[in-house]
This record gives sequence, structure tokens and C-alpha cells, in this order.
Amino acid sequence: MSSSLWPTAAREAQFHAWLQPLIAPQRLLPESLALASVDASTRRYLRMQQQGGGSVIVMDAPPDCNDVRPFVAIARHMADCGLRVPAVLAENAERGFLLLGDLGTQTYLQALLAATPAEADRLMRAAIQALIQWQQRGDATRLPAFDESFVRRELQIFVDWCVQHHYGKTWDAKQQGWWEHCCKVLVSNIQQQPQLAMHRDYMPRNLMTSLDGVPGVLDFQDAVCGPIAYDMAALLRDAFISWDEERELDWAIRYWEQARKAGLPVGEDFGEYWRALELTGLQRHLKILGLYCRLNYRDGKPAYIADLPRFFAYAIKVSTRYIELSPLTHLLEDLQGGLTQTGFNLR
Repeated sequence: MSSSLWPTAAREAQFHAWLQPLIAPQRLLPESLALASVDASTRRYLRMQQQGGGSVIVMDAPPDCNDVRPFVAIARHMADCGLRVPAVLAENAERGFLLLGDLGTQTYLQALLAATPAEADRLMRAAIQALIQWQQRGDATRLPAFDESFVRRELQIFVDWCVQHHYGKTWDAKQQGWWEHCCKVLVSNIQQQPQLAMHRDYMPRNLMTSLDGVPGVLDFQDAVCGPIAYDMAALLRDAFISWDEERELDWAIRYWEQARKAGLPVGEDFGEYWRALELTGLQRHLKILGLYCRLNYRDGKPAYIADLPRFFAYAIKVSTRYIELSPLTHLLEDLQGGLTQTGFNLR
């Protein structure tokens, strides 16, 4: 096993000290440890084989900038709700290590990029069903509130890192007034929706395929109590794959119909639900525009910048559709030098 897997010798020593008593009871093969994936955070995931077959996942979450306790708590809560999530086999919150069950190697994103229309539909329907199950059974009172201050903090990331840092723009008083108007529209949309258990990053990259068709769910540690339309917006308008609106509407209608049957408070008017979904997605996409710029300039992760055009296209699509968001269209046009919707491929 190469020490190059670890950023420092000290971190490697901490890992081995924690792992040693787990080797025999968990049938671990430490020499098989290999990087499984990294994400936009400082967390890393490593895969380790087990004697007799099978594998486990090690979460390496340095405690100076991570807290694994929410992951552990929500993993157990989601499992109690009947969702397929990684089992927590061992934990050390002080050092930032978790030993987790392995849900496989193929994400929904990988599967969808190669899927036929029929297969994509099957996968998305399964993801919708799992989401409804979470919204039905999840106890939102156990989760932080996605309230106005939370929403505004996220929107400010767009201003700080995309508008000011990436584009070098400083808005004048008129433009600042436009932005404040748009923030009020987006905050109001979120506050007016029923609030329930929300994954907050329910996108294809965080879902895993399985032989029985039930998706595995990952990256749920930031779950909150938030608007009912948020997770569907994240699923339909993703960071890494886009769909034509006909398919978005088909899946949104399917969700809405099944949610009503399940007793979820989506309302009787699909048009109202769709508007809520679009505006909720817009808030998410503006935040991500800022996050991706921050990843580039602050965190030294430049790959995310390539996805900015996709999110500008999402944002422009919504801002030009709703008259109350026309000021945002002016702001986006000023940044882009015109309303272009290039830079991504529809499936």
C-alpha cells in the first residue's frame, strides 16, 4: 500500500492506528486500499477489499474542516426509513474516519450517460420512488432549517465568488436593487413551500445503481428541513447531465402524481408545483455557480469551471420565463455578454 494515498505521514499514521483493531473482525485486507473517489469537499473515499470477497469504503474526513457525526446520524435515520444507504461499520469522529458498507462502483450519472431512453426512465423512476419514501418517512424536525438566512448565505456565494471574483464585477445601486428583488422572490418561493426532509444534493452522482433497481443514496450529511421541490430540482437539473424539457416535465409529473397518492403536500395544481421547482432550482444553480468559482480560486480545483455554462443556461432559462425574475436576466446578461445557452449537451 503506497503512502501516496495520504496527504501527510501523520494522517496515514492516524489511519493505521484506527484501522488496526478492525482488520480481523471486519476481514479487511489493508494492502488492497485504493482511492475510490473524491468530491468537491475535503472528504475522500477509499475502497478496501475483504477476505472471502466483498469490500468496504473508508471515508477520510479531516476533522479540522469536517464533522462526520451528521453523516452517521442521517445514515442511520435514512436506513430506518427504508432507504439504501451505506452501513456505518466503525467510526472515529475525533479523527474523522468512517468504515462504511460499499454500495458498488456505478453511479447513476455513469449509468445515465450510457443509458437508452427506456433505461434512463427506469433509473429516474426508481430515484423518484426513493425520494418520495424519504419525504414520507424522514423526520424533518431532526434536521437544520433551510430558512431565509440559510438561503441568503448560499445566494451570497454567487455574488462573492462568481460575480465579483470570477467576473470582476461590482454592481451599482440599481443592479444591487435588482439582485435584492430577485433574492426576495427566491426566498419567498422557498418559504411558501411545505417543509420536509430534504437531502440537499439529490443528484445522479450521489445515487448508486443496484441489481434489484433500488438506488443507493450517498452524500446526505448536509440534509436539512427544506422545500418539497428542492430535491426533484436537483435530480432533474443536474451539474453533470441535462435533459430536454419534455423529459423533465414527464418525470416531474410522475413525481407529482405519486407524491399526491402518497399523501405528500404537493398541491392540486401541477403548474404551481412546476413553478416552485423551477425557482427552487434557480436558487440552487446560482449557489453552485458561486461554489464552482470558489472551488477554482480558493480550493485549487479548476475542473468545475468547465460546468459554468450549464448553470448559466439553467438560470437564464428560468429567469426569462418568469416576469418577476426579469431583473436577474439583466444581471446574467451583463456577466455573460449575451444570453447564450451553449456549453452542455442534452440527453
